[in-house]
Amino acid sequence: MTEQNRVVIFDTTLRDGEQSPGATMSHAEKLEIAAMLDEMGVDVIEAGFPIASEGDFAAVSEIAKQSKNSVICGLARAQLPDIDRCWEAVKHARQPRIHTFIGTSPLHRAIPNLDMDQMADRIHQTVTHARNLCDNVQWSPMDATRTEHDYLCRVVEIAIKAGATTINIPDTVGYTAPRESAALIAMLLERVPGADQIIFATHCHNDLGMATANALAAVEAGARQIECTINGLGERAGNTALEEVVMAMRVRNDIMPFRTGIDTTKIMGISRRVAAVSGFPVQFNKAIVGKNAFLHESGIHQDGVLKNVETFEIMRPADIGLTENNIAMGKHSGRAALRAKLADLGYEVGDNQLKDIFVRFKALADRKKEVYDDDIVALVLDAAANTAEDHLQVKHLRVVCGSDGQSAALTMIVDGVEKTAETTGDGPVDACFNAVREIFPHDARLQLYQVHAVTEGTDAQATVSVRMEEEGRIVTGQAADTDTILASVKAYVGALNRLILRRAMTGRDTDAKQISMYSH
Repeated sequence: MTEQNRVVIFDTTLRDGEQSPGATMSHAEKLEIAAMLDEMGVDVIEAGFPIASEGDFAAVSEIAKQSKNSVICGLARAQLPDIDRCWEAVKHARQPRIHTFIGTSPLHRAIPNLDMDQMADRIHQTVTHARNLCDNVQWSPMDATRTEHDYLCRVVEIAIKAGATTINIPDTVGYTAPRESAALIAMLLERVPGADQIIFATHCHNDLGMATANALAAVEAGARQIECTINGLGERAGNTALEEVVMAMRVRNDIMPFRTGIDTTKIMGISRRVAAVSGFPVQFNKAIVGKNAFLHESGIHQDGVLKNVETFEIMRPADIGLTENNIAMGKHSGRAALRAKLADLGYEVGDNQLKDIFVRFKALADRKKEVYDDDIVALVLDAAANTAEDHLQVKHLRVVCGSDGQSAALTMIVDGVEKTAETTGDGPVDACFNAVREIFPHDARLQLYQVHAVTEGTDAQATVSVRMEEEGRIVTGQAADTDTILASVKAYVGALNRLILRRAMTGRDTDAKQISMYSH
């Protein structure tokens, strides 16, 4: 692989990505993300827009000082004060770059009210000024894909002669298509004098969902820098996603024989961190880094992946630093997938136990959109704690609660005999516990009642833990269910079942404090 095949990765998460409405990052967060980008091998980090604010200037300046490997770039409009401010921010970097731009399409030329000649003069003046400050200058004709080809060739030639070392061709509004993207780069390489002496870059927005395709088409036509962001973060529909172009070139090296310096095993880590600090979660079905990108729920897919992962995956999760198992458990999953998942979680179960857990799993999957690993663990623990052999079993529960009061109607099986009680309480849980006490009178005192969600979402399972004490005997119970109140009753009854067992083991009048807690 020759140097001609190398593609420069220019990340603008901290500039274009942060321009997403609501995605503003703190100073510390910008420094953290910049350090992660530097470590993963990003060639150029566009750290911000220094003249935009004091905060942006401070962030770009600090990133420039802390960078170890990457070129640190700042953005500047085609105005001398912008360029000076940009240079002040990036000049401390080991490898600084000034990136200056101006809109060249008819629509954008009308904003500063410049005709073609006036804009050409502005470009020559500002690029020359930037080059006098820094030997690494990038110039962008904003909205290049809607600029007249003759005029685009003219201003690109001017920027090259003025000293620009990288010419970026932005599809600012995400308007172009892959064939047009490639043709535009090819046209510039053919028509512009000196084009073979500089690097052409591509910056694609995703308004029509073609940013990655447009960027890769431009590379195939001769562009050697891709401007992108982590998770495709950016204005409107976002930008070319770094993870998509890098992995596309890696997976399809047969038709795109290009290489980058990116350590792909760091992709998932930085993707999650950018999502966290920007407040922009990654959609579940997003390519490469989406939650579902390596998950399989269909029984046919799961069986195929278990036998040979390549049947339904074109890359390995480990390639992007993902270590989670690739089986998503849901209502379509089969017993083989459940057994494999249990084994992965460290549970080796017999056929009868698997059958019981599978029944519980199917019931849960009908209520939940997705069953997570922690849900599976909760099912295993619940199955072990609430069996048909238990002295007390919950059969049916109905709870009414509201501003008019709370009541519970509970049916339980006590040593094979069905018993029912209807009670009230200070809340729905209290009403339920009163019903249990009416059906099975006892003197045990509730010491702890704790609820936490096993997983996320409104359909999450709740795991309820209770601790009870009777004459020095301390027992616990735990249960999980998407119905928090039902889980509470099952946990309470589970603790009572352990208490009954403790009574039998120690004798009612024995000093239980002196005896090991066998139920644990």
